[in-house]
Amino acid sequence: MAHEDIKAFLKRVPLFSSLGERQLDTLAAGTVRRSFARGRLIVAEGEASQSLYILLSGRAKVQRSDSEGKEVILAIVGAGECIGEMSLIDDAPRSASVVTLESCYFMAINKDSFKEILAENHDISLKIMKGLVKRLREADKKIETLALLDVYGRVARVLLDFSEEVNGERIVKSKLPRQEIAKMIGASREMVSRVMKVLEVDGYIVPTGEGRLLLREKLGTYLH
Repeated sequence: MAHEDIKAFLKRVPLFSSLGERQLDTLAAGTVRRSFARGRLIVAEGEASQSLYILLSGRAKVQRSDSEGKEVILAIVGAGECIGEMSLIDDAPRSASVVTLESCYFMAINKDSFKEILAENHDISLKIMKGLVKRLREADKKIETLALLDVYGRVARVLLDFSEEVNGERIVKSKLPRQEIAKMIGASREMVSRVMKVLEVDGYIVPTGEGRLLLREKLGTYLH
C-alpha cells in the first residue's frame, strides 16, 4: 500500500487526528494495512508485543484461556478501536489473545514508530489514557454483573451493551452466537440458549431476521 494512502487512512483514525504532516510521515513509515479472514488469530496471549493494531472494519474478540483451554471473552472490539497498546506501553507480554469474528481490516503500527509519536504528542497520550480508563470502567461493570446478577441478568446486560438505538428502539444489529455470549458471562451454551428462548417466548426480545434482535424496554428489569 502506498505511503500517501496509508497517511490518508491514518488521518481518518480518531486517535491520530491531531498529528501534523511530519508525524503522519513517521507513523506511516512504520505502518502496514492487513486483512484477516473470520476466525484468524491476530495476537496471542503471552507473546511479545511488536505492533499496535487499529481495527478499520469488522469485529474481533479479546479472550483469555485457562490451562484446560476454557475460554473467557473479555471484550468485543469494532472499527476504530485499538488493540495492544497496553503491551507497547509497559513492554509486558500480550495479556490476551485477539481472534476475528468476521473478515477484518487492520492497520498494524510497529512499536518504535508508535512510541516515537506517543513521546512527542500529548494529545495522543491523553486519548490513550482515556481509552484505558474506558476499558477499566467496562471491566468494573463486568465484574459487578458477574457478581450481582443471575444468568438472566447477565444475558440481558450483554444484549443491551451490544444494542444500538434505531428510531427509538434498541436493536442488536450484529449476530451474537450463543457460544460467544456464554464465554462472556461464565455460563454454558445450553444455559444461554434456554435463557434466550424464555426471553423470546415472554416477549423480552424479538428476532427480526438476519440475526438481528429487537429488545423490549422491559428487558432492563433483569438488571435490578
